Amino acid sequence: MMAAKRVELMAPLKNFKSLNAVLNKADAVYFGVESLNMRMFSDNFKLEDLNKIVKTCHDNNIKAYLTTNVIIYENELELTKKIFNKASEAEIDAVIIHDIGAIELAKDKGLKFHVSTQANVSNSGTAKFYQSLGAERLILARELSLQQIKEIKRKIKECELEVFVHGAQCTSISGRCYFSAETCNSQDYSANRGKCVQPCRRRWRVYDDQNNELLYDGTFFINAKDLCMIEHVPKLIEANIDAFKIEGRMRDPIYAEEVTACYSEAIDSYYNNTYTDEKIKQWIKRLKKVYNRGFSTGFYFELPKGSEIEREREGNVSKYKKKEIGKVLSYFPEKKAAKILLTNGKLKLNDEIFLIGTHTETYLRQKINSIQIKQKKNLTETPLASKNRRITVGIIVDKPVKKNDKIFKQEQRI
Repeated sequence: MMAAKRVELMAPLKNFKSLNAVLNKADAVYFGVESLNMRMFSDNFKLEDLNKIVKTCHDNNIKAYLTTNVIIYENELELTKKIFNKASEAEIDAVIIHDIGAIELAKDKGLKFHVSTQANVSNSGTAKFYQSLGAERLILARELSLQQIKEIKRKIKECELEVFVHGAQCTSISGRCYFSAETCNSQDYSANRGKCVQPCRRRWRVYDDQNNELLYDGTFFINAKDLCMIEHVPKLIEANIDAFKIEGRMRDPIYAEEVTACYSEAIDSYYNNTYTDEKIKQWIKRLKKVYNRGFSTGFYFELPKGSEIEREREGNVSKYKKKEIGKVLSYFPEKKAAKILLTNGKLKLNDEIFLIGTHTETYLRQKINSIQIKQKKNLTETPLASKNRRITVGIIVDKPVKKNDKIFKQEQRI
């Protein structure tokens, strides 16, 4: 059964590099500014950047959504108004919120709003309540099954529904958790305020003092695997879900680009009837190359089991790592070429490199199609560079880069 309306694919933004990474791949992006969002440890954008972000998005036919979805306290209402004023001025497509006071402020400013997953919308009654307040979209609780989502969609006619399809999962209810605040002994580090230090990702010893028994001995027993629904894209589209969201505002632009590209291709394949098992295998292979904690399907088909927890390793389990190999020395626009300093390893024709700015907005995924050292052209590879043997190399680049932009390769872990 072909869905009537094309689903929207939303990519996470950490910074301008992430935005450059997902241009021409995402239908929409979501991001935070330096205050009042659920990823306060991310780079985030300055409030004065809003006009530039939104213009870049709109110039590339991408919708821009601003996350202001933390619990808001009395002394922050004026700051919320200031952020909404700027968002309105920038012509943001919507703000993502869940605090009722923030909803009222957004309505006062005439801003469209999406109700965050923090609101834990889990049934059609709650959905109808937010719909009556004027919500354009509801981001459903991540603890719903696909069947429950279908039931809510059947009963909700005015609001769009959005779900997460990929990325980190929380062991608590839609991130409404005080574990971080408790371990830090400070409300400032509550997950509800965007400063979760993720104690659930650590190794823990758990002792049952009533039965005098050690239950867990140095195990990552609440370290949830990442969500990955790439092989179930047709089922989600045919449930008439309106938007797919990729989690990852803390992750680097290589992650944002690759994950967004895979899901964009999967969605395209569904609509042009070329979605195959072989493509699924290739997408999963690519998704495993970027940051991940292992994959699961969350709550979509059944309650998560013990296998949905990554018990043995903390953080990234990908067999690939990002290796810094050099930096840009200069860029020559008339030749569309860059002079780079290779400091670690070697380059070969057809290698893939990533040029990423440290203090610039540069993000470029580049295939090496030419190598020049001094006056020697048409080389197939460079000598091996090291700390004591740095090599200056000329390469052709597809887009402008800047001095001191760093250069990386993805290499298999030993």
